[in-house]
Amino acid sequence: MKKFLFFFLLLHSGGAFAQTKTFPPLVTFTNEQDHRNMMEQLGIKVLRPGPSGNESAPNAANYNEALANPCPQLPELLLTKNGKKVTTAEMWWNQRRKEIVMDVERELYGRLPNNIPAVTWTVKIVDKEFVGRTPVIAKQIIGHVDNSSYPLINVDINMMLVVPTNVKGPVPVLMMFGRPAFPAPAQPTAEHLEIINQSFKDMMIKQDPKLKEIFDLYPAYMPITRLPGRNPFAPAPEGDLPPTEQLLAAGWGYVTIDPASIQADNHAGITRGIIGLVNQGQPRKPEDWGALRAWAWGAARGLDYLETDPLVDAKKVGIEGVSRYGKAALVTLAFEQRFAVGLIGSSGKGGTTLHRRVFGEAVESLTGGENYWMCGNYMKYGAAESSFGTKTGCDLTVDSHDVLAMCAPRLAFVSYGIPEKGDAKWLDQKGSFMATVAAGSVYKLLGAKDLGVSNDYMTEKMPPMLTDMLDGHLAWRQHDGGHTDAPNFKYFIPWASKFLGYQK
Repeated sequence: MKKFLFFFLLLHSGGAFAQTKTFPPLVTFTNEQDHRNMMEQLGIKVLRPGPSGNESAPNAANYNEALANPCPQLPELLLTKNGKKVTTAEMWWNQRRKEIVMDVERELYGRLPNNIPAVTWTVKIVDKEFVGRTPVIAKQIIGHVDNSSYPLINVDINMMLVVPTNVKGPVPVLMMFGRPAFPAPAQPTAEHLEIINQSFKDMMIKQDPKLKEIFDLYPAYMPITRLPGRNPFAPAPEGDLPPTEQLLAAGWGYVTIDPASIQADNHAGITRGIIGLVNQGQPRKPEDWGALRAWAWGAARGLDYLETDPLVDAKKVGIEGVSRYGKAALVTLAFEQRFAVGLIGSSGKGGTTLHRRVFGEAVESLTGGENYWMCGNYMKYGAAESSFGTKTGCDLTVDSHDVLAMCAPRLAFVSYGIPEKGDAKWLDQKGSFMATVAAGSVYKLLGAKDLGVSNDYMTEKMPPMLTDMLDGHLAWRQHDGGHTDAPNFKYFIPWASKFLGYQK
């Protein structure tokens, strides 16, 4: 019996030891080490430095339109790789779009791995609140990613759903990349607050009996008081309401999803988050997904939850973001066809701006700094010296017009501000307009409306700010504000509601 027990313990302790050894140690990189690691994998010795945003610097970014288009001919959207012209929707869906998706994954954003674990969603808190004048239900929702294959990394997607209760549901919802928070947490009534305070006083006195004398001196004092709240019956403030309040007032709900809870926004985090979890804490390979694709994957998993919530019309869910999150919103809309609409704000390079344009932010700006947004292969296009020679953005077989075309025929609203207010020239608004014009040819092919202009991206002129190009499924508007899409919400909401067929 003792021998059997010894053998049993030895077997199980050995099993535990073997199980521990199956998990490779988690690699910890600095930003510089991750960048260097990818250069070595690709055989890149020297990268071209990115331009400076300082216009007086020796390496200042180009803002001369005469030099902005070194390779003006964009990859053909409606021509297959074997040279056949795409003339039908069937050819687009069955052949050309698949070709573009493969190239966009290989050269820009990376492929989703086959072994991404499942996400289990849990509603953590449900709160009834008032946001401005609108009664809402707010839900904090956590998506736990199964990490049994690599327990050294934990990924819990943090999301907040806010839905108006003064309209008949289910309602359309706009998912926004940002930091989730309860908009106006409900507070205890005066009676409940009195009970809480008495209990709190008793607890404090038990901890320190001398406090009883102090509390006796001030019998009406309450340690815990109500936070000041907004009166829902107060007059409406002047000017535009915040975007979230505009959505609620129009009968929409909104979701805030935290990108950082999906994947860190830096090189050092590439062996953590969902990318690190799938790679078991090891560095990426050149075709692996980057942070933009990871954030888009997380948004799609959030949509999985929304499809189960009876308060939400899951056929009318949109995605929104500004700047790097505008890039992520574009990637989400392009790859996840269940999203019905996108609001893509000031997204610049890696978003709607053409990669091969040399105006402000350049390909080299991303390959030298934020290449973790992209797949590793993207670094090739900033190579000055490598085993494969040198490449530039002109060598890309796809560009941002292809990514916008992947969104067709669904609703896409491209938003920018103006440099004078802080939406810098660096973002190359014109380069985004050109891509939007070019993508319109696919919208037309699929029976949807584009900007209402020709698709000649080299001759169509970007309209003045505050010009509405909102008659189609593909929309463009440059507001007179800064690096935000907030001024365009009062145009986006009725535009999206109209094409989605939603009335409050």
